Amino acid sequence: MNRFVIAEPKLCIGCNTCMAACATVHKTAGLQAHPRLTVMRTGQVSAPVMCRHCEDAPCARVCPVNAIRHEADAIVLNETLCIGCKLCALVCPFGAITPSGTPVEGVVPVSPLYQAPPRPDAVESPGDGAASLNPILAWEAGVKRVAVKCDLCAFREQGAECVRVCPTRALRLVDNNRLADDAHSKRDSSLAALGEQVDLHADREPK
Repeated sequence: MNRFVIAEPKLCIGCNTCMAACATVHKTAGLQAHPRLTVMRTGQVSAPVMCRHCEDAPCARVCPVNAIRHEADAIVLNETLCIGCKLCALVCPFGAITPSGTPVEGVVPVSPLYQAPPRPDAVESPGDGAASLNPILAWEAGVKRVAVKCDLCAFREQGAECVRVCPTRALRLVDNNRLADDAHSKRDSSLAALGEQVDLHADREPK
């Protein structure tokens, strides 16, 4: 089983500390500074969404340059090989891959809201005009966009920085050892509950 970080919505307070820490450690390591997780909010519930390192990872299967591979019980992305085709972001079932990029020096930046002039023969349709674009559709002159996804902070001995900094311990790393521990805990709890039921039933039997 692959390792991955999972969030407990009941503990998440939506403080965005995980996103800030993620961006900082990756920027310091010379990688894309875009955070590898995104805190989502629905009503009163919040939780970060990130890569689940799928066993049968569709992102790895569609990558045309083999920039995404299954290594060390995780789905690993090599940013230096990525050509920015965005296929991985399109097929990710969790929406956990975001195209991001760093501006190239000497190129005048252009807002992604810029709309090219229409062709003379084009017919304007209702609703045309500048609008905020999804990262998959966005572009910017002088920026090479590459795929960005959770890498479990594999370049750090301390492991995933988001798990370390979460103030409410809402994030945890799941691996085979953690699953085995959880299974043992559930089994012990079930046996204890079963024992209590047996004792209660024995107390009620007529003597």
